[in-house]
Amino acid sequence: MSINTFGHLFRVTTWGESHGPALGATVDGCPPNVPVTEAMLQHWMDMRKPGQNKYTTQRREPDQVRILSGVFEGKTTGTPVQLMIENTDQRSKDYGEIAEKFRPGHADITYWQKYGIRDYRGGGRSSARETAARVAAGGLARAALAVLAPNVQITGYMVQMGPLAIDRSRFDLDEISRNPFWVPDADAAEEWAAYLDGLRKSGSSVGAVVEVVARGLPAGLGAPVYGKLDTDLAAAMMSINAVKGVEIGEGMGAAVLTGEENADEITIGPDGPVFSSNHAGGILGGISTGQDVVVRFAVKPTSSILTPRKTITKSGKDTEIITKGRHDPCVGIRAVPVGEAMMACVLLDHLLLHRGQVGDGGGQIG
Repeated sequence: MSINTFGHLFRVTTWGESHGPALGATVDGCPPNVPVTEAMLQHWMDMRKPGQNKYTTQRREPDQVRILSGVFEGKTTGTPVQLMIENTDQRSKDYGEIAEKFRPGHADITYWQKYGIRDYRGGGRSSARETAARVAAGGLARAALAVLAPNVQITGYMVQMGPLAIDRSRFDLDEISRNPFWVPDADAAEEWAAYLDGLRKSGSSVGAVVEVVARGLPAGLGAPVYGKLDTDLAAAMMSINAVKGVEIGEGMGAAVLTGEENADEITIGPDGPVFSSNHAGGILGGISTGQDVVVRFAVKPTSSILTPRKTITKSGKDTEIITKGRHDPCVGIRAVPVGEAMMACVLLDHLLLHRGQVGDGGGQIG
């Protein structure tokens, strides 16, 4: 059984391969009467699409999204929404030489071991191209959130590329859209450009850390134990191609804090509880606190590089491999809008779950 669906009430099924005729998403559970158009979804698709600058893959895909069902006269009908993105710039010949070899660091070998067949043209379903469908679904989730929770704002950005990290004292939200790295630090963007340019020209790659923050989320989303908001967020981010680690709030850093340092003290303010800090990342006991929800994920280096690497063939012989083609020197760059999309899908899903169980209820303070 192949599992290609995520979500509880807002359910997203992605389909298609990197070098197939098209890919897309079937979204079930979107509330009716949500205003949405292809142009609205295209705004988010354009953030992720390849070939926009020299720091991403030069595959030229317009990533034009089409709505095939579930929308009538500009509004969702409550029925499944079918989203499709055609592939127009496949170069499958780039992968002919690796049909019998497994790329180190890639899912080639595990797909073969599991299924006994694999699509070697760009990795098929294991390609980061699959994430285009997630961004389209995330655009639909954002449209629904704009109706149901209009105060929610989701912002993603890179905080580290290889050994280079941002200086949070220079954090500037307005800077995120001004550079090709989605980084909120102008000085870091300049440093990263020179660093990645050298790696790109050498045919190598590097990893990154992406942070995604949701502001304006109401308290109460999520459920104890098995329905935690952070559980689903971690699973959603971990499912993104090339992600190898996820943190919520302080994350791994919480291990070095004392109880006094880690406790987000609470006082009462004119509009309700006020927290002195946010080590919890906006989630306590799996339930949102009303603070910013903060998630970080680490993306490994792109496994397709021009440096010869030792590997084996399907027949079990030792060999070497060089992966040609058009690949991202830092896949973390285009993972930023993907992380935002997954955040939107999970938040909408939990908002619908909360409304279904609790409605407008919940404990009042003050």
